[in-house]
Amino acid sequence: MTERPIRVLIADDQRVVRDGLTMLVGLIDGVEVIGTASDGIEAVERAESERPDVVLMDLRMPTMEGAEATRRIRAALPETQVLVLTTYADDQSLFPALQAGARGYLTKDASAEEIEHAIRALAAGRTHLDPVIQQRLVAAVLEGQPRRTTPPESLPHDLSPREVEVLKLIAAGLSNTEIARALFLSNATVKTHINRIFSKTGARDRAQAVRYAYQHGMV
Repeated sequence: MTERPIRVLIADDQRVVRDGLTMLVGLIDGVEVIGTASDGIEAVERAESERPDVVLMDLRMPTMEGAEATRRIRAALPETQVLVLTTYADDQSLFPALQAGARGYLTKDASAEEIEHAIRALAAGRTHLDPVIQQRLVAAVLEGQPRRTTPPESLPHDLSPREVEVLKLIAAGLSNTEIARALFLSNATVKTHINRIFSKTGARDRAQAVRYAYQHGMV
């Protein structure tokens, strides 16, 4: 039985970029481009009608920017993943896009192999961040934490400081392996921390853990 191809929608306001990406992505084995959009509103409309597995989303577009289009698509179609593919890698572009629900972020100098890997990762339910973006994100999450003078027991639901760090990185979209690398821990130790976070907060999965992090001002 042949597996269903990964269905991709491409949203970019520049026709030459849309055409180039359509050609590039269309050459990937097991991936099908099901449509394109030239602005944010059209991206939302096409996503709702076509229900793609992955949307390649530019950020700076007319009528509605990519971050807002991402937020609307993720709200309406939780199973559709958004991969940002943009010229911009500044904090004002990166963080709103991730907070809107994007699970991948690449700049337009990414190679064809990187784009293919990111599409497959998101379609499989994983995240994919450009290594430079990932380093900046981890630094922002960890360095942005206020220096605590209160004892650990004052943390929500008795979470330890390390568990809070892990939870913040989960909310930032990092996988267990990426968290382990960022915090210099083993995968097994990260898994133990995550199990404890779930137990203490009552979260059944990563999505509920992310919601908890936002509700308690950790992100």
